[in-house]
Amino acid sequence: MTTTPEAVAAAERCTPEFRRDPHAFYAHLRTAAPVCPMRPPHGNETYLITRYDDARAALSDPRLSKDMYGAMDAYRRIFGDSSVALDDNMLNSDAPKHTRLRRMVNSAFTPRRVEALRPRIEEIVQSLLDACPAREPVDLLPAFAFPLPIIVICDLLGVPPEDRARMQHLSTTVAQTGFGAEAKRAQQQAEEDLHAYFTHLITAKRERPGDDLLSALIAVRDHDDALTENELVSTAFLLMFAGHKTTAYLIGNAVHHLLSHPAQLRALRENPELTRAAVEELVRYDGSVESATFRYATEDVEYSGTLIPKGALVQIAISSANRDPQKFDSPDELDVMRPGNAQDAHLGFGHGSHYCLGAPLARLETQLALTRLFDRFRRMALADPAAGPRWLEVPFPAFRGLAELPVVLDPAE
Repeated sequence: MTTTPEAVAAAERCTPEFRRDPHAFYAHLRTAAPVCPMRPPHGNETYLITRYDDARAALSDPRLSKDMYGAMDAYRRIFGDSSVALDDNMLNSDAPKHTRLRRMVNSAFTPRRVEALRPRIEEIVQSLLDACPAREPVDLLPAFAFPLPIIVICDLLGVPPEDRARMQHLSTTVAQTGFGAEAKRAQQQAEEDLHAYFTHLITAKRERPGDDLLSALIAVRDHDDALTENELVSTAFLLMFAGHKTTAYLIGNAVHHLLSHPAQLRALRENPELTRAAVEELVRYDGSVESATFRYATEDVEYSGTLIPKGALVQIAISSANRDPQKFDSPDELDVMRPGNAQDAHLGFGHGSHYCLGAPLARLETQLALTRLFDRFRRMALADPAAGPRWLEVPFPAFRGLAELPVVLDPAE
């Protein structure tokens, strides 16, 4: 590993070696450069925050704006003009706009409302497991981890079943493109297709409303003018995009790590009451959100003795904060019985006003997925444990997820 922090962050953070083990890299930065200047491929001055205390503070620091329209030149250089229309939502806004937009959808994701979805989620889990081949290798990502949250969020929004695969494909294209011309064209086309799709779906639901969240948002928009038309389209996209990818990767990561830590899996099976805490530990240990989405400094800001100048972009390394030994004992160990593992200890779902709106739903889906999967297939194993996991290679280390998860659900004796 190179010794210059800026060189490390800029040159190594998107390499296959980094994807295989980002945690060693982050451990180095927490000591050598906890607020590390970077020159990423998009060329904008960026600082990476890696320590827990700094990360938690930065996630709720009003000086670090989420309104990327306020940094429009930087925003366009990174994501392109086509993304602007889809990003006019709560994720990319500050108060009071963020407060208004979040209030519109908050009631759909309260713990009580989410708990009411349990029977439907149970039904989806069982049907997906019924369709999995038991005694031959199966990639659990496309067979189980991705369909579960995409069906749930499509049900919630009122997206027709025949459009689920298209939504997943377009969202994946938006998330996994690079900086080359061909990749940018694919990203732009996917964004335009998504905008057109949700515009058409909203028109259809105005004519024939359903018992779904999108119809409810349309009613609010048309009655109170609380949402602009573009905010409505963008909010639908955000809920679709955020509502399935992070949960799918979380389920995949969790299954992989439990199969790779048989003592932890055995403890969970012997003590099913640990499931809720185990999910929190799995989010902390290797969750699906590696870095929080971009913020930018509206004024000079200092963290851990490093000045972040006004106008610079800021990335907060959630994966690093969740392995900080100043916060967690033996942070590189997976321990489903970790004492004091309160749900607000890790930062896997964020912190502050932008705390993940869908966290209750993600938790329930992951809990039910793991419980039913490991109850049903008691001898489940990785198809080729010696091969090691193959992790996603993405231009922005925002997601932490597997590219594949080959398992045998019920291996022969």
